[in-house]
Amino acid sequence: MQPFTKLTGVAAPLPMINVDTDKIIPKQFLKTIKRTGLGAHLFNDMRYTPDGAEISDFVLNRPAYRSAEVLIADDNFGCGSSREHAPWALLDFGIRCVIAPSFADIFYNNCFKNGILPITLPKEQVDALMEQAEQGSNARFTVDLAAGEITAPDGTSFAFEIDPFRRHCLLNGLDDVGLTMEKSAKIESYEDSQKSTQPWLVS
Repeated sequence: MQPFTKLTGVAAPLPMINVDTDKIIPKQFLKTIKRTGLGAHLFNDMRYTPDGAEISDFVLNRPAYRSAEVLIADDNFGCGSSREHAPWALLDFGIRCVIAPSFADIFYNNCFKNGILPITLPKEQVDALMEQAEQGSNARFTVDLAAGEITAPDGTSFAFEIDPFRRHCLLNGLDDVGLTMEKSAKIESYEDSQKSTQPWLVS
């Protein structure tokens, strides 16, 4: 998993409450178990007409936000069914950080497991960031996980808190497999012990 340390990029404003996982990545795209290719269908029903044409006024179709790396959302982002394809689609599009007043629990947890930083801030702070994000591609935000700080385009800083264990995992690019592999020496030592004391288990 790619570590998340410090990110500077464009933030796309999405002032919608209760954006569920079916809006993030509709059900017809859940057939794959690959994490690639889903970015093209992120917010599919809001980005495209039924015949596949782009909806020009949707934020991620506007030239200023086509390469956005931060998404500023509203309350209860990621609600609905517990599909891991939702953070996969965000990440494949290029979104590494989502800022909102609140998240659905399962989506929030899935973000950390896939290298996305979800940040919860008070509504008034999110609204202030949203307003600045609406300035377009000239409005670049810096998200510093090590410092626990967001710097807005106008220089205003907002502090945020992340659970220390999750912070450690993101900073070091550790998903569940990576966490296990940190204990590889102990695992190998245990396996060697089993081979010598109970060889019938591995024969």
